[in-house]
Amino acid sequence: MDKVIFIVGMGPGVSAAVARRFAREGYAVGAVARGATKLEHELTALRESGVRLAGATADAGHIGSLHEALDRLRAELGDASVLVYNAAGMTYRPLAELSPEAFAADLAVSVVGAFAAAQQVLPAMRAQRSGTILLTGGGFAFEPMPVMASLGVGKAAVRNLAFSLYAELKDSGIHAATVTICGTVAPGSAFDPDHIAEAYWQLHAQPVGTFEREVQFRG
Repeated sequence: MDKVIFIVGMGPGVSAAVARRFAREGYAVGAVARGATKLEHELTALRESGVRLAGATADAGHIGSLHEALDRLRAELGDASVLVYNAAGMTYRPLAELSPEAFAADLAVSVVGAFAAAQQVLPAMRAQRSGTILLTGGGFAFEPMPVMASLGVGKAAVRNLAFSLYAELKDSGIHAATVTICGTVAPGSAFDPDHIAEAYWQLHAQPVGTFEREVQFRG
């Protein structure tokens, strides 16, 4: 399988740092973002390093849109050997004012999209008996904040999904894991994006038989 990473939820911070880290190892980068302007900004920064790139816009909460975007990346770059899912839905609102529709839409982005993206890359990984699926988690999975309840529930579900994928896939040579970030990402802090990106790389580089299912970043 070619050295190709797909990143869903491309933007500044963790996603951009992960893209740079894998690009240094010779990986082609396929990126999905909701907004074309944000996507083009991040791709422009990566082009300076000479990495092979492809981009596609999609709402990760709409499965058809996400499938089309990933198909476009695959057509341009080939099958993904690594998938990083870094999209999340959040509505900042007291629980009494949070509509079921908004709650469901946020969960669609945070966890249903992650499941759909994993399903889409898995056939090629299974055929090769190798590959890595990394889902970005968050501290609200452990300690919720009511005004961001949909984000917390989404991150708890992502953690559970990552553990389920890990258990199902680890004996087939495919590594699924979550990087749980329990704080605000900021350069120079305990949550420096480049430091976090190194954890994604190290998880991917783990040999079969030594797979970890989670790395946590705490302040």
